[in-house]
Amino acid sequence: MLIQLSVALAAVAFVCLVAFVILTLRKGMTTLGETNRTLGEVRNAIHGLTGEATQLIHTANQVTRDVKGKIKTIDPIFESAHNVGEVIQTVTETFKKNATDIGQSLNPEPPEKAAVKSKSGQIRVNTKFQ
Repeated sequence: MLIQLSVALAAVAFVCLVAFVILTLRKGMTTLGETNRTLGEVRNAIHGLTGEATQLIHTANQVTRDVKGKIKTIDPIFESAHNVGEVIQTVTETFKKNATDIGQSLNPEPPEKAAVKSKSGQIRVNTKFQ
C-alpha cells in the first residue's frame, strides 16, 4: 500500500510539474510572439529612418556643393580686396615717406655731430635741446 501511495503521489507531482511546464511554455510563447511583433516594428522604424537619413545625406551633399560653388564665385572678390588693401598700404607708405621728406625739407636741422674724444680721454657730445 505504501508503494501504491508513493506511486500515486509521484504521478500527481509529475502531473503538477507537467502542468507548470505547460503554463511556463505558453507564457514563453506569448513573450516570444510579443518580441517578434516588437522586432517587426523596430525593423519598420529603422527602414523609415534609413530612408530619411539617406535623404538628409543627399541634401547635405547638395548644400555642400552649392556652398563650394558660391565660395569659388566669391574668391576673386576676396583676392581683389586683398590686392586693394596692398595698394592702399603701398600708397600710405609712400605718402608717409613723402610727408617725412617734406617735413624735413621745411625744417632743416643740421646733422648731429658725432661724439668727439678729447686728449684727456673724455667724450664730448654736442646735444641740442629745443
